[in-house]
Amino acid sequence: VQVVESGGGLVQAGGSLRLACTTSGVRLDYYAIGWFRQAPGKEREAVSCMDYNDGSTYYSDSVKGRFTISGDNGKNTVYLQMNSLKPEDTGVYYCATNCDIEKGSSGQGTQVTVSS
Repeated sequence: VQVVESGGGLVQAGGSLRLACTTSGVRLDYYAIGWFRQAPGKEREAVSCMDYNDGSTYYSDSVKGRFTISGDNGKNTVYLQMNSLKPEDTGVYYCATNCDIEKGSSGQGTQVTVSS
């Protein structure tokens, strides 16, 4: 499964970005789709996950209320809308075809940089 993340960039604190995750050859709604991030010198962190089977969503405490995960089946894309961004949100963001990145396929990631 080839996974591609996009939408990262440089934004000022308080700004917004929308990340997109898509796959080639398979439907994303067959999976639970998770978003993860890794900041320099830090361990990878699970940010959000959406389970298509039961519609449940998960957000880490650090992003709850600011980030929203959603899916567009017609575009075979899962989005992560990130609002009120903070410098500590800086990192490489990955999506994976599982809420446990070790158990799914993930892409090369997209860089998010939030300046203060």
